[in-house]
Amino acid sequence: MEFFTEVISKILNSSGFNAFAGIHEWVYNEGTGLVEKVTLWDWRNAVMLLIACVLLYMGIGKKFEPLLLVPIAFGMLLANLPLTGLMAAPAAEASPGFMWVLYQGVGHAIYPSIIFLGIGAMTDFGPLLANPKSMLLGAAAQLGIFAAFLIALVLGFTPAEAAAIGVIGGADGPTAILTASKLSEALLPAIAIAAYSYMALIPMIQPPLMKLLTTKKMRAVKMTQLREVSKVEKIVFPIAVTLFVVLLIPDTAPLVGMLMLGNLFRECGVTDRLSDTVQNALINIVTIPLGLSVGFKATGATFLSKETLFIIFLGLAAFMLSTAGGLLLGDLMYFLTKGKINPLIGSAGVSAVPMAARVSQMVGQKENPSNFLLMHAMGPNVAGVIGSAVAAGFMLKVFGG
Repeated sequence: MEFFTEVISKILNSSGFNAFAGIHEWVYNEGTGLVEKVTLWDWRNAVMLLIACVLLYMGIGKKFEPLLLVPIAFGMLLANLPLTGLMAAPAAEASPGFMWVLYQGVGHAIYPSIIFLGIGAMTDFGPLLANPKSMLLGAAAQLGIFAAFLIALVLGFTPAEAAAIGVIGGADGPTAILTASKLSEALLPAIAIAAYSYMALIPMIQPPLMKLLTTKKMRAVKMTQLREVSKVEKIVFPIAVTLFVVLLIPDTAPLVGMLMLGNLFRECGVTDRLSDTVQNALINIVTIPLGLSVGFKATGATFLSKETLFIIFLGLAAFMLSTAGGLLLGDLMYFLTKGKINPLIGSAGVSAVPMAARVSQMVGQKENPSNFLLMHAMGPNVAGVIGSAVAAGFMLKVFGG
């Protein structure tokens, strides 16, 4: 009986339930030469467990970007449970934690690059090639990245942190994750969650701006059918873009290179099996560790801070300014072409493919039921993917150290 009692007592004392009162340990700090008290679990972790449950509800119940929001939220749930050791770094006499191993794919830009490989294979660049002017709309929709960068500097963030925050404006989750992992790893969870949350909320955020910055007459414009793009053009384009962009800004190589390789798989006609793999199996496999890794960095000590609130605000501002940038250039192109271009397609210049293009189609069709803007909007949408990768590469080159 005494043995049984001792075993039960040992289990209870070492359980996570017992840790809810707060766990601390004393750690020697080599930098200061002092023994410091480190909090392992406190009330902030309990708050993060609640936030994780809310995000799971958003992903499952409301279907907001569920493929990434669900693993991110579950990773956050695991990260804030006490005594798991899942994120333990390798030590002389102990193996690293499971999540520490998975996280190396984020830290070394592996997962975001593979996600871009899949995006390239799933995306038709034909609308962009058929209407090269739409590249300008994709460039204009990067306005929010640089505007949010400047605002973040004013709020007191370092240049590297401000650059990582600004990339949220591109509405491209993998790009935001890669940039944050290189420039400000501590801000990675807040940046990733903000980026994917605003991507999921595109159908709610963009339409009011579209109506504010365009007239009913503009929104009802019907655009002429795009020309047919040849097979040769579609094959040459990813090769040419890779050569030009990577030579211009080498730091774009992981994202732009993989995006264009995936598109080459799609278009060349001799790699159908590879194209199918990266579009389906590979991108799905990588999405799981990517989401879990991001969630595992969202612990109470790092996430619950005024900086996180600033990031949520700046992410929304960046996204709205990017949408506005595309719409305003669309307005200008409407006047320059004497009403031949519907400015709604400018809002698709953000990188969320193909959701932003679908929102342009939806709003345009409400004004004119015979209006079909989807393929026209895909041009700026694809340009936005390239544009956000280039902007991120620029930030990494300038502030990457």
